[in-house]
Amino acid sequence: MRHKSLGSAPSSRPRPLVEACVQTIASAEAAEQAGADRIEVCAALEVGGVTPGTGQLRAVRARVDIPLYVLIRPRAGDFVYRDAEIGAMVDEVKEARRAGADGIVTGVLDPGGFIDASATARLVAAAGPLPVTFHRAFDRVPDLHQALETLASLGVARVLTSGGAETAILGIAMLAELVRASASRIVVLAGGKVRATGVARIVAEAGVTEVHLGPIAGCQGDLDVGELSAVLAALPPVNP
Repeated sequence: MRHKSLGSAPSSRPRPLVEACVQTIASAEAAEQAGADRIEVCAALEVGGVTPGTGQLRAVRARVDIPLYVLIRPRAGDFVYRDAEIGAMVDEVKEARRAGADGIVTGVLDPGGFIDASATARLVAAAGPLPVTFHRAFDRVPDLHQALETLASLGVARVLTSGGAETAILGIAMLAELVRASASRIVVLAGGKVRATGVARIVAEAGVTEVHLGPIAGCQGDLDVGELSAVLAALPPVNP
């Protein structure tokens, strides 16, 4: 059974959407069984994540029915890429589409630390109908509001952000500003050490309708299923 891709349309579920970051087939299956609404598939999460192999992506796709987004990042380190790297990323986006991805997660900055609009436009075009998430490279830009406007104008579906802070709980005020500024043109996906102890506050005070659960220390860089279950249980209903 296949599913419908989740783009930037408002959620109809009774609670905020939860995306879980995984790097193994077993974790992808566990995330779906625990109740995650969407997964982001990566490799090498211990260095912040890079593009997973196509074989891994196809194997995950064959085993889960929830929407599957794939990280497109050619290497660890900064997010300023050479032309050859951007060309490789475009090819990887197309390969991810062929492998059954429902969305793309990526991010490119220019040497000045701003959104690389040209490279981002190429990646959005390569994704075609698939929604694109700009990842937490966003939190490194000097002006988050300007960056949000740039991404919205480029057709990016959502931005993964902690509001420029070390964690989402510390960035609540800016997350709330970004949600207001988005005006429903782009989804603000709250991420950055989102945990069950603070997720209800993040949702209530920032007004986000989607949260991202990344890897937790002590889990070898992979999903903590117990924490995912706790996050799901702690989430309040979405306001009508």
